[in-house]
Amino acid sequence: MNGITWLLAVAGTAVLGAAAVCGALPEGADGGPNLPPAPEGKAWKLIWHDEFNGYVLDPRKWEVPPDAPRRDGWWMRKAVELDGQGHLVINTLHDGTRYVDGCVRTRGRFERAFGYYVVRAKLQTQPGHWPAFWLYNSCVGNLGEGGRNGAEIDIFEKPWRDERVQHALHWDGYGKEHKSAGHVSKVPGVMEGWHTFALWWTPEEYVFYVDGQETWRTSEGGVCQVPLYLKLSDEIGDWAGDIKEAQLPDRFLVDYVRVYDLVDRQPR
Repeated sequence: MNGITWLLAVAGTAVLGAAAVCGALPEGADGGPNLPPAPEGKAWKLIWHDEFNGYVLDPRKWEVPPDAPRRDGWWMRKAVELDGQGHLVINTLHDGTRYVDGCVRTRGRFERAFGYYVVRAKLQTQPGHWPAFWLYNSCVGNLGEGGRNGAEIDIFEKPWRDERVQHALHWDGYGKEHKSAGHVSKVPGVMEGWHTFALWWTPEEYVFYVDGQETWRTSEGGVCQVPLYLKLSDEIGDWAGDIKEAQLPDRFLVDYVRVYDLVDRQPR
């Protein structure tokens, strides 16, 4: 199912809040054994998710940005599809003289501060492009309070086709005031099969995870206190090598995205 079909699906669909689009996990689905232990008296509650069933991306949950140049390629709607086997697919394609990939985001549909954010994904095989799961809003351009009044949180980026995984924070815009912090984790076997990448965002700190194991804990720049939306994207650029050497098409596969919140534990 390509971007044209998505456009047909989105026509006339109103923006809905998270409560309207969450629902229960499918029977037998992984409810989150890799969730970190909840603080005493608290429990994790699933508040938003997408399992990417069917052939049409749910426009109540996701927006696909319009076709436009992006880094060394183009983000185009035709690069985004569901495969009918429970996966979101962001393709990287050679389209005439252009290299094409894409992005989906929850802007205006699901925007939130704090919680546990997790994606289960299968990564690229070819050079010249990289997948990412990140949180963003235009508030990243706010100045004066460090990251507290706006940040970009890169839960993971994967420009290298080895065991390295990048986590990063950006704040104070992208101009001369820009500041950032990052950490590279080493995860043997991360390029093979399926893996989870997650963030526990609290008012005091960020804690990053790969496959349920903590990889970075930080409050660098001051922890963002304002809502952000989710983005899944693929980028074309030299950071990942030479796209001209890639055997295309290539794919970034996503099995699910889930967001959990802490709630008071109910007495037994």
